[in-house]
Amino acid sequence: MGKWSFQQELKREEKELNIVRKENLCKFVYDLAKLIFAGIVIGGVVPLYGNPQNHIQWYIVLGGVFGTIVLALFANKILK
Repeated sequence: MGKWSFQQELKREEKELNIVRKENLCKFVYDLAKLIFAGIVIGGVVPLYGNPQNHIQWYIVLGGVFGTIVLALFANKILK
């Protein structure tokens, strides 16, 4: 195997590693979005049944929805 073949093989391996790295980062960010949704949004809706007039709780839930959407869009952008 010549030097040129070896360099081509290294480039191919580097491309594969970058693809795997991007996929893993995307999975991580999607998991963060799921955790925010589960922890903040779903956990924040339950106290609203007891006191729906609590404005701070509404802001927390809306912030969680916003954070979930932002992280999901960021993960989608990473994947593209």
